[in-house]
Amino acid sequence: MKKIRTAVIGTGYLGKFHAEKYAELDNSELIAVVDINKDNAEAVAKKTNTTALNSYESLLTKVDAVSIVTPTETHAKIGLDFLSRGIDVLIEKPMALSTAEADTLIKAAEENNAILQIGHLERFNGAVLALKDTPLDPVFIESHRLSPFPNRSTDVDVVLDLMIHDIDIILNLARAEVEKIDAVGIPVISGKVDIANARLEFKNGCVANVTASRVSKEPQRKMRIFQNETYISVDFATQQISIAKLEGAKDGEKPRIINEELQIERQDSLLEEIKSFLNCSATREAPLVSGSDGKRALAVAAEIQEAVEESIQKRKQNIK
Repeated sequence: MKKIRTAVIGTGYLGKFHAEKYAELDNSELIAVVDINKDNAEAVAKKTNTTALNSYESLLTKVDAVSIVTPTETHAKIGLDFLSRGIDVLIEKPMALSTAEADTLIKAAEENNAILQIGHLERFNGAVLALKDTPLDPVFIESHRLSPFPNRSTDVDVVLDLMIHDIDIILNLARAEVEKIDAVGIPVISGKVDIANARLEFKNGCVANVTASRVSKEPQRKMRIFQNETYISVDFATQQISIAKLEGAKDGEKPRIINEELQIERQDSLLEEIKSFLNCSATREAPLVSGSDGKRALAVAAEIQEAVEESIQKRKQNIK
């Protein structure tokens, strides 16, 4: 098996895990890890038996594929530097600060025949993958993604930090364009919005109620999907799905609810994501989460942010 020469740009909280996955995969040769923080880079390099660098420019002629796990504001520049040279790129979510930046990344990938995959990790969650085998026509979707305040950097608000995971999944479930968005949110600890709720109305009539918080006492990552005669509960943390279905009356009996727990093999979502990325790099197949998918989620997140800001300004005016 020909090994793919890989590197990880950014060795912070999540970047170090990317490096560990690349280091353990047989079809990956981890050439280097990169971070402007020398100590971080060297610590991760030592653990993964590779080279530590403080800048990535020297890698532009030495690698086939990279993970970019740096602050969001740097994604576009670093991504373009690699994509423009035909190097495959996995960029952590959110893929960029704006849809305009996202467009430049998508264009660069297309023009240089490079793979561009966006790190929407939950798409590789065992429970999410299992949903593919479940008939879906949602009328109402409710999601809660709650966590204590993270022990890591927070360069973005909770919409881009946490809610965007559920936005991406919901857009795939609803299979329609968003028609209307209402949202509220407030800063609590970070100075950026730390808790937010959004209501998305789709053109096909589906409605989604999405809550994300990084100031909650107990973590929770759940989604509930309601459709005709079926209720589906998804727990991303435990990778479990329970389905309640209405069974019609038989032989004069009354209709009844049938409950089913799907048997799902738990997966290491990050490992599966990187394995999928490397497979795309080797086969040139389109990634499960494309640049267009990342841009679509980013665009809806931006609309939610605007709605949240409007609600904040409205409250301030009412206080006056």
